[in-house]
Amino acid sequence: MPRRRHEPIAFLNHIIIATMKHALALLAGLLLAVPTTLHAVEKSTSEHASQPRAFNVVDYGARGDDAQDNTAAFSACLKAIIEAGGGRMYLPDGVYRGRIIIPPVSKPTSSWITVEIIGESEPTPVFGTIGNFPLQNRGTIIKSLAAEGAAVISAASPPKGQALYANFSAVYVVLRNLDVRTYNNPAISGIDLANAMQGRLENVFINTDVYNVQASKPTHGTSGLITPACNNAALTILRNVVVTGYDTGILVNEHTDGDNLNLASNINGLKFAFAHHASRFGRVGAQRCTHAISVTGAHGFSIQQLDIEQAGPGQTDTNNAWQATVSDVNDPDNLGVADINYWVVIGNVGARDVFTKNGGAQIRARRIGSALVGDEKTDNRKLAP
Repeated sequence: MPRRRHEPIAFLNHIIIATMKHALALLAGLLLAVPTTLHAVEKSTSEHASQPRAFNVVDYGARGDDAQDNTAAFSACLKAIIEAGGGRMYLPDGVYRGRIIIPPVSKPTSSWITVEIIGESEPTPVFGTIGNFPLQNRGTIIKSLAAEGAAVISAASPPKGQALYANFSAVYVVLRNLDVRTYNNPAISGIDLANAMQGRLENVFINTDVYNVQASKPTHGTSGLITPACNNAALTILRNVVVTGYDTGILVNEHTDGDNLNLASNINGLKFAFAHHASRFGRVGAQRCTHAISVTGAHGFSIQQLDIEQAGPGQTDTNNAWQATVSDVNDPDNLGVADINYWVVIGNVGARDVFTKNGGAQIRARRIGSALVGDEKTDNRKLAP
């Protein structure tokens, strides 16, 4: 009788074993059927991955010898990138003369693409408040000595009626590890992304090929950097960017987010143009600028730390007297709506609680650790119509 008590267990074991055999047979059949599908997926993925995403300018005839005009080589490389649907333009270290003009991306393209322009190594940002130090020809340097015309790096606008959105080229421009140079008192700008929908700069040094303390007064109204224009596609990121020697260091349009920026010996460090949307900055250094901040259009913005060094006693001469501070904020028409935390150092003197505003009635400024100073009617501040 004990054997009968075990019969149900034996029967269940038989059922389980039979079920497992059936399942294994079914699984084997499925596995035999899968390779064709997997092969098709792998082939499709492989074909997609095989499309080039990195384009070396040397392969298109560019030479970093500080002699050849590489404009045509740059254009050929960019043409290939755009035809591939975007990619990376890579520049080995060297001094490349010429202009980089990103061709317009427009219809029939259905959406915007990414164009990266990347140097081999991070530039050395030579700038300061005293002395005279030469700029080195090391790293990836893009240089133009043109007397007029487009910036050293720019994005071209689409033909009329061909833009995907507004008048912008359908391109997200990424610039990294570049030294962008013009010449003393430049008549052309450094980087102009006004026509780009979006932009990102990281580790970029924009200069006039002269140590900033020795720079002559800019007289052509040019800018080191112009960010994507008003009504852009809401993504402008600036990190570790230094600009020296221009009328305007950075012309700021809406949606700009910047940190670790230095503006040395520019008439206007940051210049804020008309904007619907606000901009935000972390740490901004402004050394020997006539105006650290200028406002020319209604613009809301904040600067978490504006670190200013003004030229002190004995730190200017007849050539660079223009680098003496006139105002820390120049907003004569009261167009800016802003919050600024500042710290001011006077050369040969030290840190002092001095901060000069020309206008700027809607800009609240406070020395780090102090109470706010600015418009008493802070609840009623409005952008000018």
